[in-house]
Amino acid sequence: MPAFFTEADADPSALKGLAVALLGYSELGSAAAHNLRESGLTVVIGSDESRQADSARMAGFEAMPAADAAARSPIILLAEPDERLPANYFAQVAPGLRVGDTLIFLSGYCLAFGFIEPPPFVDAVLIAPRGSGAALRQAYQAGTGTPSFIAVEQDSSGKAWQRALALAHALGALRGGALEVTAQQEAELRLFTQQTLLPSLHHLITAAAELLIREGYPPEASLLELYLSGELARLLGESAEYGILNALERTSRTAQYGLLSRLERFTDAKLVRVLENALDEVRRGKFAQEWSSEYANGMPRLNALRTKRAALALWRHEARARQMRGGPPHSES
Repeated sequence: MPAFFTEADADPSALKGLAVALLGYSELGSAAAHNLRESGLTVVIGSDESRQADSARMAGFEAMPAADAAARSPIILLAEPDERLPANYFAQVAPGLRVGDTLIFLSGYCLAFGFIEPPPFVDAVLIAPRGSGAALRQAYQAGTGTPSFIAVEQDSSGKAWQRALALAHALGALRGGALEVTAQQEAELRLFTQQTLLPSLHHLITAAAELLIREGYPPEASLLELYLSGELARLLGESAEYGILNALERTSRTAQYGLLSRLERFTDAKLVRVLENALDEVRRGKFAQEWSSEYANGMPRLNALRTKRAALALWRHEARARQMRGGPPHSES
């Protein structure tokens, strides 16, 4: 059974007197920076993007070019997005690494697929909260936590675990507990979920909505029933808190019978093969190479897919339904 760590396993003094150089002030980087600062650590933001640097300074952080920030501390937290991290790492971090430095990754992606190979004289640590930067920040502010994955991929100094747990504690990543996995496992699990569960749910919801609207049900009512009411999110939230079966038992008997008696209708050998193929592509690095090429070429397919999906008439109905219940008609992103 893998190790499971909580706040009781961390010794915050392992970081005593050390600043954290945080590279990348995006949503996740910003959340991490605020959590670390509020846990009593000194955080220096490194970014070569003026907009990020200005945003960090407005929030009260010291900000400087990434290479300068990395040189300021032996603790270097890499908060750039997966697709941007390798180029920035090799240009700004790798040339200045010293014996005993600790690289902190928030995602196992670049380690798992060979985009970054830390030199043997540094520590390499993974702290991967499950969820977005906003979720990490909100949980910290509420005094709660989100579950996390944690790993020490390379322990050159002999202190990697102490620093990993101390930093995870400061991030708030131990409040919900941190499960030990490898960077490879973290990356493959995340990609598998993104490429199977999420697209199937997305397709099922949109297909169901289009059917209901085609059959004469009011679009707004259809979307409210399917997901805009928050009932689906509530059921998933209760599944995370109590377990899937216990969450089901908290619904009406009508709902329980409807789900359980129709469950086998959705048991399909083809679906299993889709899952197996998706996992195989992830494990072999096929997706990682595909995405690397797509990003390097300016993301033409991603942009085309976004445009195609955005053209669905369904989103106009969604905007009206969201506005009716008091929400903004369009997303804020």
